Amino acid sequence: MPIQLTEDEKTFLLKLAREAITAAVAGQLPPTVDSAQITPTLAENGASFVTLTIDGHLRGCIGSLEAFQPLAKDVQTRAVQAALEDNRFYPLTEAELSTVKIEISRLTPSVPLSYADPLELPRLIRPGIDGVVLSDGWRRATYLPQVWEQLPNPADFLSSLCQKMGASRSLWRERLLDVEIYQVEEFSETN
Repeated sequence: MPIQLTEDEKTFLLKLAREAITAAVAGQLPPTVDSAQITPTLAENGASFVTLTIDGHLRGCIGSLEAFQPLAKDVQTRAVQAALEDNRFYPLTEAELSTVKIEISRLTPSVPLSYADPLELPRLIRPGIDGVVLSDGWRRATYLPQVWEQLPNPADFLSSLCQKMGASRSLWRERLLDVEIYQVEEFSETN
């Protein structure tokens, strides 16, 4: 994992995400960030996911697996996308702003996982630690490490991830897939 974020940096990113979501829901552009507020760590390219929940239920989650823009900008972008563009949900409304909880996951770079037998795959991924990216041709899907809370069994985790990818739940058992793992530094608002 890269250098851990400080508590001040985490607080700043959560505030940045909330301000971006609030502006976007009102049909406005996110506020401009004063570059003096951006620490060197937040100015480095970083990949993030922003997850929105209401009463513990998923309300939106969008992110990037690749670090291609400053972390602060990535969080701001993903926050707006999670609020308005997650096609599993209708756009977040002003009425929901007071109840939505924001969680940010800062990702490490993905690492390819080498394996020779599909049935050994469940033993190679670490529940609660590894996020997993499965790829099969043009199909690709990921689960953050937090998803292990709902799917603690590695076989169930992989089957569900295949389904999310638009493939048969048993695909991971039938042939070798491209698999990458990553970890996250996760933090959220305390409501």
